[in-house]
Amino acid sequence: MEDMRFNQASTVADMHDKSTEPKKHSKRGFASMDPEQQRAISREGGRAAHQQGVAHKFTSEEARAAGRKGGIAVSRNREHMAAIGRKGGTNRGKKKNAMASTSNPVESNGQL
Repeated sequence: MEDMRFNQASTVADMHDKSTEPKKHSKRGFASMDPEQQRAISREGGRAAHQQGVAHKFTSEEARAAGRKGGIAVSRNREHMAAIGRKGGTNRGKKKNAMASTSNPVESNGQL
């Protein structure tokens, strides 16, 4: 009886060990195709949808409303918006410093 419990416990531990290994997935179907072939198939699907009249084209008003809705949803997260602002400010400062150093290297060293 104890031997069975030990065997069951070891198989459960073995299962946990196997789950930490990265899983290898075989690419099948659409995923196995090269990107150019995927694009060609997708392009044909888009053309067929337009020919059948079931494809949707956004009007400028619909696109504006969708963009506004997405912007409102994103801007609710104040931490995310603050991070975006910091990143933009940092990048702007880097660009400004790079422009100053390439335009007049003598002035950037503090020597005239």
